[in-house]
Amino acid sequence: MPSSLRWFGSGFLSLLVAALPVVCSSALVAQAPAAAPVQGPDLAGIAHAAIRVGDLDRSRDFYGKLGFEEAFAMSRDGKTTQSFVKVNDLQFIELYPQARPTDTIGFMHVCFESSAIEAINQTYAARGLAPIPVRKAAAGNLLFTMSGPEKQNIEYTQYMPGSKHTNDRGSHLGAKRVSEQIVAMGIEMQNPAAARQYYIEKLGFAPAAALEPGGIWLALPGPSGQRIEFIQHKPGSAFVFYFGVVDIHRAAQQLKALKITVEKRPSTLSIHDPDGNRIVFVKVKKG
Repeated sequence: MPSSLRWFGSGFLSLLVAALPVVCSSALVAQAPAAAPVQGPDLAGIAHAAIRVGDLDRSRDFYGKLGFEEAFAMSRDGKTTQSFVKVNDLQFIELYPQARPTDTIGFMHVCFESSAIEAINQTYAARGLAPIPVRKAAAGNLLFTMSGPEKQNIEYTQYMPGSKHTNDRGSHLGAKRVSEQIVAMGIEMQNPAAARQYYIEKLGFAPAAALEPGGIWLALPGPSGQRIEFIQHKPGSAFVFYFGVVDIHRAAQQLKALKITVEKRPSTLSIHDPDGNRIVFVKVKKG
């Protein structure tokens, strides 16, 4: 992963709330302390986001225009069931076609990377969570999942030697990529405040500065500096990718040349993919 985009890894504040005594009539009453975050375990970063798309070829073409090439795909009975679009050697966008008319278009899950997946699995189990046992996935990496707030699937992976992801390192890194790193993901929740509490108290995430206003922002545990945002669910709203760019003006020129409609703000550019998901390019500092 480019070192120039690792500036996020420092400066996050830990959550520490102490009880303050208050005077109530003739008695001194202590205010109950807020729940404190747990420690880690650390995550290496965001490995991928999986989204279901209405038209797989149209979505592949769109992300291809942004410079993100398909690294490989899975198929069954001659039909593509999953396309792995590459952002960098450690980050992917997984595109799933709509197999049935009842399949919901949009966000499916986010996957976090770890180099110690068994230890994370055991830690979560010890905290009373219910991760499934670690297994080897079809692409050859270790993986486990568990149900998070509002029953949304959370996935964890460890890249392994000989896997499709590992064997593709150094390849399919589009020379014209508008960005080279996913820095955050925005996920819809019916109750963002409850999701925030779960991620802090159960998974060790920490409050983080916002990349744009409006959501609840948390930093992954560990040095990656990558973040997630919880967004209030609204009819017609969608998933959000946040990509880091060192030169926001160059990114704007690239998108203009591609004839993609862009919403410009002082430090971000926003576009939409064919299914309405927002893609935000945010300015990051050069390391």
